Amino acid sequence: MEGMVQVEARDRVRQIALVVGGAGAIVGAAWGSGAFGGEEINRASSGALAATATVLAPGTGAFSIWSVVYALLIVTAVLHALPSRAASPHHRALGWWILASMILNAAWISAAQLGLLGLTVPIIALLVAVLVVCLLRLRALPPAPRLDAVVLGGTVGLYLGWVCVATVANVTAVLSFSDLDLTFLPEAVWVVVVLAVAAAICAAVVTTARRRAVAVGATLASAWGLAWIAVGRLTDGPDSQAAVITALTAAAVVVVAGVVAVLRGGRDERGSQGSQPGVATA
Repeated sequence: MEGMVQVEARDRVRQIALVVGGAGAIVGAAWGSGAFGGEEINRASSGALAATATVLAPGTGAFSIWSVVYALLIVTAVLHALPSRAASPHHRALGWWILASMILNAAWISAAQLGLLGLTVPIIALLVAVLVVCLLRLRALPPAPRLDAVVLGGTVGLYLGWVCVATVANVTAVLSFSDLDLTFLPEAVWVVVVLAVAAAICAAVVTTARRRAVAVGATLASAWGLAWIAVGRLTDGPDSQAAVITALTAAAVVVVAGVVAVLRGGRDERGSQGSQPGVATA
C-alpha cells in the first residue's frame, strides 16, 4: 500500500519543486500571451508561428487548448503536493519528468519570444521525449487510484497529444521560414505525407497508452489539433484543399484509434484491478 511506504526528504523536495514549477508555468503562459511585456506567440519570431503562417498551422482557436493543459498541470502540482502523495510510486515516477516538461515549455516560449525560431524545434522535440517517458512510466506501473489515474493520465495524454501536432506545425514553420528551397516537391504531396505521418504517430501514442485516461486525453488533443489545421485552412488561410481533406481524415483515424484504445485499456485495467483488491482505477 502507498500509505505504508516511508516518506523521504527527497519526496518533499520533489513536491516543492513541482509546485514552484506549476507557478512558473502560469507566469510563462501569461508572458507568452502578451503579459509582463511579452509578445503574443502568433506575433513572435516575425509571425512564423501564427495561425496563418503555413498550411499546417492550426487555426487560431486551436491554441485555447493550452488553457486546459496549464489547468491540468496546476491540478497535478496541487495533487502531487498533498502529504498523502509524498511516497506515491506514481508521483515519484512522474514528478521530476512533469517538472521537466514545464521547464521545456517555458524554454520554448522564451525561444519563440526572443526570435530564436530554429531553437524551438529541438526544444519541442525534447518536450515530446519527456512526455513519452511519462507515458512509458505510467504504463510500467500498476493502475493508480482513480483520482490520480485521471489527473496524471489525463495531463500526460492531453499534453502529449497536443504537442505531437504542435511539433508538426513547428517544424513546418521553421522550414518555411528558412533559406531552404522546398519547391522541388509539390505542396499537396508533402502536406499529405506529413499529415499521414502525424496521424500515424498520434495513433501510435493513443494505442500504446494502455491507460484509459492517457488514451482519452491523447485522442482528444491530437484530433483537436489535426481538425484545427483543416479549420485554419478554411477560415484563416492560406488555402489548401489537400490540407483540409488530409487533416480531417487524420483526425478521424486518431479518433477511431482512441476508441479502440479506450475499450482495450478498460479491459487491461480491470484485469490488473482483479489482482489488486481495493484499488479503483481510471
